[in-house]
Amino acid sequence: MSTSVLEDHIAKTISFVKKELYQAEGGHDWFHVERVYKNAMHIAEKESVNLTVVALGALLHDIADSKFHDGDETVGPAKARTFLFEQNVDSAIIEDVVKIIEHVSFKGGNENEVFSSEELKVVQDADRLDAIGAIGIARTFNYGGFKNRKLFDPAIKPVLDMDKAAYKASTAPTINHFYEKLLLLKERMHTKTGRKIAEQRHQFMLEFLDQFYAEWDGRK
Repeated sequence: MSTSVLEDHIAKTISFVKKELYQAEGGHDWFHVERVYKNAMHIAEKESVNLTVVALGALLHDIADSKFHDGDETVGPAKARTFLFEQNVDSAIIEDVVKIIEHVSFKGGNENEVFSSEELKVVQDADRLDAIGAIGIARTFNYGGFKNRKLFDPAIKPVLDMDKAAYKASTAPTINHFYEKLLLLKERMHTKTGRKIAEQRHQFMLEFLDQFYAEWDGRK
């Protein structure tokens, strides 16, 4: 694909995503997608990947997150497929992008990955980076507020080995999400660039939790 054609596809995809996510929850809106896209293109610089697949996969990875569609995981892939087909994107690229959308999300600490590609690894790392660090903390509490969840309840312990169904059904306090997902992501990064960035963001979350518990207990 020529540079001009790719740039045209990216521009049209950005416009489409902005429109689709105009009123999205703050942690899964256009700005989240934009950060993931930037992360993905940065990571891709050091990887042997199809940049078209990475770019379109990153931009469309949350076009219809199942969390906001009654758990239906088919809406996003179908919407992306229809859009890309209308843009006359090559069918092989469409299939690769759809695979990314179907498999990019974290599905619980006990869930095994059933599909892999180098492009998926890049987009997955980029998406996971946006789930940790300062932005990750902000997104986690934003979603917890959106779902009216408790900040923390010492009596409700994190569950570290949830399967996909249990993970999706969980209504645990927001702090539990750190242990059930966020703090697990550093060890699940695929790329060298992703792992390097994740190290610093992981440490920031640990420091945040120390401060949170100290304030909760009245020690600071």
